[in-house]
Amino acid sequence: MSDSQVFPQDEQPPVAQSSLAGLSTETQEALQALVARSQNVMAHAWMIRTFIKHCDEVEDFPELNEMARTIFDVFRAVETQVNDPISYFRTVRKKLSRLQAAAVQFQKDAWHASTHTNFQQCAIAAQFLGQQLAELVTDAEKLIPRPAPPKFTPPRPGT
Repeated sequence: MSDSQVFPQDEQPPVAQSSLAGLSTETQEALQALVARSQNVMAHAWMIRTFIKHCDEVEDFPELNEMARTIFDVFRAVETQVNDPISYFRTVRKKLSRLQAAAVQFQKDAWHASTHTNFQQCAIAAQFLGQQLAELVTDAEKLIPRPAPPKFTPPRPGT
């Protein structure tokens, strides 16, 4: 995360107004707060990645790197969208199933690599990461207006 993306608790990043046009100030602020919470969750994800990247066991169990790669992928996908909550949460939604699957696989692989508490806690944290992001996406989607469905006019009989 770059220094420009770190904000004190009482400050929020500037928001791309074009994506939020037509939303109430209250809704805009709620979306900004959800992005800030999500970024806090992603900071924890980065620490999971760091643990995996620097553990000695990864040399003997390279499959552990899949969790680290997936976190990196999600992080890079959203880091440029913190100022656009709608795009941010759409991207998180797209990446979420892969992240959750990687956490499940990591839990299985970590057990083979080591039974040390660090690995057990990392596996729990990876599962929790997916749960937290899913909850944040759900909360955000309640605030994001859905596009109107296309109008469909059924054909008239005999035409």
